[in-house]
Amino acid sequence: MNKGLVLYGTSACHLCEVAQQMLEYHHRNAGELDYSLADISESEELFQNYGLRIPVLQRADGTELDWPFSIEELRVFLA
Repeated sequence: MNKGLVLYGTSACHLCEVAQQMLEYHHRNAGELDYSLADISESEELFQNYGLRIPVLQRADGTELDWPFSIEELRVFLA
């Protein structure tokens, strides 16, 4: 299981929805996936760090995967 994943985005971000759908697809096809959503509009610091980059997926070790990414790139990132 992948623990401690965070998907940074906003509720009004279409690409963030696409990234979330990709995570759900991975979950259905590869097993358990534990992630949380972080809305960057709720924090000035997050907005400054991620405002121009969302969606961004971050692992527990701090490694980040910036959009655009493919299902294959996501699979490798989560392996």
